Amino acid sequence: MRKKVAFYTLGCKLNFSETSTIARNFHDEGFNRVDFNEVADIYVINTCSVTENADKRFKSIVKQAQKLNPEAFVAAVGCYAQLKPQELADVDGVDLVLGATEKFKITSYLNDLSKNDLGEIHSCEIGDADFYVGSYSFGDRTRAFLKVQDGCDYKCTYCTIPLARGISRSDTLENVLKNAEEISKKNIKEIVLTGVNIGDYGKGEFGNKKHEHTFYQLVKELDKVDGIERLRISSIEPNLLKNETIEFVSQSNTFVPHFHIPLQSGSNQILRQMRRRYMKELYVDRVAKIKEVMPHACIGVDVIVGFPGETDELFLETYNFLNELDISYLHVFTYSERDNTLAAGMEGVVPKNIRTKRSKMLRGLSAKKRRAFYESQLKTKRKVLFESENKEGYIQGFTGNYVKVKAPWNPELVNTLHEVELTKIDEDGLVRLEFIKELAG
Repeated sequence: MRKKVAFYTLGCKLNFSETSTIARNFHDEGFNRVDFNEVADIYVINTCSVTENADKRFKSIVKQAQKLNPEAFVAAVGCYAQLKPQELADVDGVDLVLGATEKFKITSYLNDLSKNDLGEIHSCEIGDADFYVGSYSFGDRTRAFLKVQDGCDYKCTYCTIPLARGISRSDTLENVLKNAEEISKKNIKEIVLTGVNIGDYGKGEFGNKKHEHTFYQLVKELDKVDGIERLRISSIEPNLLKNETIEFVSQSNTFVPHFHIPLQSGSNQILRQMRRRYMKELYVDRVAKIKEVMPHACIGVDVIVGFPGETDELFLETYNFLNELDISYLHVFTYSERDNTLAAGMEGVVPKNIRTKRSKMLRGLSAKKRRAFYESQLKTKRKVLFESENKEGYIQGFTGNYVKVKAPWNPELVNTLHEVELTKIDEDGLVRLEFIKELAG
């Protein structure tokens, strides 16, 4: 009998791509993959260090696995496993904890799969994480997350990711293109490029700071891959998003007009305290350039509220800055202290109730921005890629510029591209399509 393995992924698109690679390793070793809500012999939890209350969330997922099979072998991998291995190993039911360099070798640590009295830890000094493992996911039929870069050389004062993932390093251009071609043969219509700091693409392994290729070169070469209908750039730092890339995307048939650009604060004073590598004036310039060449482009923004030293005045500076900026939506993060970061020891701690209030204000602003962006797209024709889930009688999908639409459920639309006219925003905020007119691919 083939053993069964199930996976649970916390956190970012990069984690999802790496879980898929680990799952393929299990498949190659003779395991069958099942859903996490099914009985399995092994449960693998890919953890995240950014998630609020990561330890509580982890404990509840372990309990879920144990309810399904009290005798199952439970393994923790990923960022939280690197940063706090002992904490995870101490959770009742956990048998194995693997750090940054070990997670892709998980099958070599599985011997008899019997439960351990204590969680076994195989962690590393993060300086040893100087090699690169390429990954891509194709969990759903419509899109794949393609990892092109890992680690980060930036020293933002609030961030643990360099401690969890190590130095910035990249896949070779040849291997990225090979992975993209493999994805294209699986009838997947969209690839999302992922990494920790993808604009830094090109740095080699072993701490080699020389860029073999640039992110711009990567984008140009990926645009030539046959069989991929859409390419989407995930989060990219404003100081690394160059005019040449923006202009290329504006003329590309494959790259979609959607950018997600971290800002973190609209106050230069806070940006300095965060040790970000730009001021807000550069951010204004990036947004203006995108809108100049792609007026219909969708621009998403990451922002942190409640960073130490963020007074009411500085928060309002951020709020007003975002309110006036021609952006489409926000991802709002409430600042939380992280061990071994400079920010955790800074003065001017913002009370948690104030952080919550500010977060709520920015989430309200995000809803307003998204609505205004959707309204600006009404009466235009856009290509929609439909997804596979039946949600209360509707099928959903996204336009290239990230407008979420829904239409009456029709299984024949799954994983197909159609050109539609955007005519009406429904009560739930999505653009509703009455029928599909023209097949576009």
